[in-house]
Amino acid sequence: MGSLSIGYFGSAGTTWLPPVVAALRTEFPDLRIDLRITEYGLGNQSPPDIDLFVEHARTDHDGRRDVRRLIADPYLAVVLADDPLAGKDEVPLAELAGCRWVDNDVKNGACREVLLKACAEAGFSPEFAVETHDYRTAISFVATGIGITVLPRLGIAELPAGLVRVPVVAPTPVRHVSVAVRPAVAHHPAARRVIELLEQSAARQGAGSDTSD
Repeated sequence: MGSLSIGYFGSAGTTWLPPVVAALRTEFPDLRIDLRITEYGLGNQSPPDIDLFVEHARTDHDGRRDVRRLIADPYLAVVLADDPLAGKDEVPLAELAGCRWVDNDVKNGACREVLLKACAEAGFSPEFAVETHDYRTAISFVATGIGITVLPRLGIAELPAGLVRVPVVAPTPVRHVSVAVRPAVAHHPAARRVIELLEQSAARQGAGSDTSD
């Protein structure tokens, strides 16, 4: 195989993919690696050889791909350290109904869909005071005191000073991260190495489930 294409979404690209790419460049120096953001759709492009994605009600890999789930990724609230919520071990989602929220995803995104569905189960629709389309920007706005944001654990990484994360319960929004592999490449050593590294990253993420600050 002269090339390997990998599709990904933003927070996985930030957290999981850099060590994967570094390993591939070391272990398969002649391999051309093509990386594509696929969370907003493929457009006219053909599907990548390996697609790392968030499961969505409309996700369809048409039965011609090996799909395996990597992790269940729970959502957490990010708040100011002096917010009353910051002292809680966990917060029921319904308690956030009266807060001003900072949005952090596109309106039709799979991750936002998971969050809005959980809010509906808790009996409310969040009031978004700020519209953003990525997690880091949303977190920066939370630091100004304008509102809170609720996002997947994988998307948080290190928080700036003055912010803390609080687990959300009753219900806990959870997104499911999976990977789809094109059968034609499934047995190639480079593709198998990608899957191995992604599974290791997911296992470490799952083991680091203590989200208190």
